[in-house]
Amino acid sequence: MNNFFLFILASALFVACGNPKKEGISTDDIKISESAEGSGDKSNLPVMVFAEDKHDFGRITQGEKVSFSFKFKNEGKSNLIISSAQGSCGCTVAQPPKEPIAPGKEGSIDVVFNSDGKSGKVDKTVTVLTNCEPNTKILTIYADVVVPTETEPNQNKSK
Repeated sequence: MNNFFLFILASALFVACGNPKKEGISTDDIKISESAEGSGDKSNLPVMVFAEDKHDFGRITQGEKVSFSFKFKNEGKSNLIISSAQGSCGCTVAQPPKEPIAPGKEGSIDVVFNSDGKSGKVDKTVTVLTNCEPNTKILTIYADVVVPTETEPNQNKSK
């Protein structure tokens, strides 16, 4: 009886620890460039090339939400997979494509910056993790956040 429960528990753990397939991505999409010995063929990897990796929003008013699309192209020889795109704080949110980007195709990472509670010159980053080499790319946004001034009370009151 004790062995039966042990078998059930082991079976449940085995099933629970399975790796669910991410939609649109197969294991054939993952390329490993280096072996444990440090040798490997990098010629078949994806290559992520951005039109620009920095964007300046210029002067904005505190509380504004501004957005920009960082456009890129896969100039490599295999599918480009973005596993995550994380802003440096909660005020910066990035939306990468969910599907692999085929060789020769383009994509974009949409970044939204919320200036609520910010003032002065700010710079924020988005860290993008991919199956490229190197696997990390940093995108940077800048803004000069101006705090709105209080308006004078209305002097033209009706009597």
